[in-house]
Amino acid sequence: MYKHIIKIISFFFLFYTTSFAQSSISPETQICLSCHEIVTPGIVKDWKAGLHSKVILKEALSKDPLSRKVNSSLSFKNKDIVIGCAECHTLNPESHKDTFDHNGFKVHIVVSPKDCAVCHSKEVEEYEKNLMSKAHINLKNNPLYDKLIKSSLEPNPNILSENDACLACHGTKVEVKGKEIRNTQMGEMEFPILLGWANNGVGRINPDNSQGACTSCHPRHSFSMEIARKPYTCSQCHKGPDVPAYKVYSVSKHGNIYSSKKNEWNFNNTPWKVGEDFKAPTCATCHVSLLVDTNDNIIVERTHQMNDRLSWRIFGLIYAHPHPKDSDTTKIKNKAGLPLPTELTGEFVKEFLIDEKEMEKREKKMKSICMACHTSSWVESHFTKFHNTIKTTNEQTLEATKILLEAWEKGVANASCIFDEAIEKMWVEQWLFYANSVRFASAMGGADYGVFEKGRWYLNKNIQNMKDWLLFLLKKK
Repeated sequence: MYKHIIKIISFFFLFYTTSFAQSSISPETQICLSCHEIVTPGIVKDWKAGLHSKVILKEALSKDPLSRKVNSSLSFKNKDIVIGCAECHTLNPESHKDTFDHNGFKVHIVVSPKDCAVCHSKEVEEYEKNLMSKAHINLKNNPLYDKLIKSSLEPNPNILSENDACLACHGTKVEVKGKEIRNTQMGEMEFPILLGWANNGVGRINPDNSQGACTSCHPRHSFSMEIARKPYTCSQCHKGPDVPAYKVYSVSKHGNIYSSKKNEWNFNNTPWKVGEDFKAPTCATCHVSLLVDTNDNIIVERTHQMNDRLSWRIFGLIYAHPHPKDSDTTKIKNKAGLPLPTELTGEFVKEFLIDEKEMEKREKKMKSICMACHTSSWVESHFTKFHNTIKTTNEQTLEATKILLEAWEKGVANASCIFDEAIEKMWVEQWLFYANSVRFASAMGGADYGVFEKGRWYLNKNIQNMKDWLLFLLKKK
C-alpha cells in the first residue's frame, strides 16, 4: 500500500517541479525528495542550502583550476545534474554491505570516502595518507593503546562504551547485524541494523571497507566548506586535555582576532585570500586550505593529508617525534617490540619516521603560511621557541618514565598493563595531558596553557607526585 502512496506523491512532485533548479535534479533524486521532504525535512533543507544542490557538474568542472573543487566525475554520464540523494546513496551498491532495497532503489545508508571519490578523488587520495584516516585501526590494532581504552572504561568495558568514548572521534567499525521492520510515515519498511552507527569519526571503518568519514569536517547534508574552515569543527575532537588545540587557539591572539572579526570574513572563497577573505588563521588555514596572496600567487596548495605541513607529531604518544612515514602506524615496532615510534627512553624509531630533509620541507610550508602575515624574524623566533619546547617536554616525560621504570624494576608496580596502577596513571597524564598542553601552547601562542593551565607547573608537580608515590610504595613494601 505504502509503495502505491509513494508513487502518487512522486508523480505530483515531478509534475510540480518545472523550474531550472528542479530540472537539474536527476529523476532518481526527485523521487527521493518527494518522500524525504515530508519524512526528513531538515535533511532536505540542509542539502538545498549546500553547493551540491546548486551547481551542476558541468559548471563545477569548468571552473578555473584554483577555484575548482571537483576533479573527477566519470561515473556520472549526465553532467547537467546537481549532486543529490541518489547520486551519493545509490553509488557502488554492490560494494556496500549496508545496501538494501528501498522503494525500487538499491540504497546504502553510509556514504563513504569511496563514494565521495567519484567527484573528489584527489582529496580522498590525500586523506588516505593522513593519520586521521587510519585513526580507528591505529588505536584498536595497537595492543598497547587498546589496553589504554579498556583501562579508561573500567569496570565494564564493552563495544558500546568504546563507540561512545574513544571511537566517537577515532571512528567506529560500522557493521550490518541483520535487518528489521520499522514503522515509518510511509508505512512499514525494512532497514539494515547497523552496529557502530551513527558515527562521524575520522577513521571510521565503513560497510564498503573504506576508512574515514568526510562528514567529520564537512557535515551532512550541506557539506559546507564554511563549517569546515571554522575552528568549531576541529574542536569536536581537539578540545580535551589530551588534545587541547581548540582551547589553546581560543585564548591565543589568532583566536582573539577570529572571535572578534569572524563576521567580517569570507569563508566560502576558493582560493582563500590572505588579508582579504580573513585576517588571522583558523585550523583549516594552517593545515588544509589553498591560500593565495592579494595578487593570487599561491602560498600553499590545498591538502587533505593534514600533516604534510607538520614536521613534528606532538600529541597522543609518549614523546613528541617526527611524523610517521606511513599513515598505518600499526606497522611500527621499537627495539623492545612495543608498537611505539619511540623507545620508552625517548629515542626515535627512525626507520618508520620521516627524515630531517622531509621535516625541513614540511616546516618550510608552515613557515610560508606564517610569513604571509609576519616577518621572517618573528616566524624564526617562534619556531626556535617551539623546538625548545619539544626538547624540554620530552626531557620531562623521560624523567617521569625513569621513575616508572624504577617502580617496575623494584617490584612495586606491575608492567603487564601499564595503565591501571596509580603511578602508571600519573605517568600517562605526564605525556598525554601536561606535555601536550605545553606543546600546543608553544605551537599556537596559548600562553597560560603552557604554564599553569595543565602546563609546565603540572609537569613538575606530577614528577614530584610520582617520586613521592614511589617512595611510599617502597616503604610499604
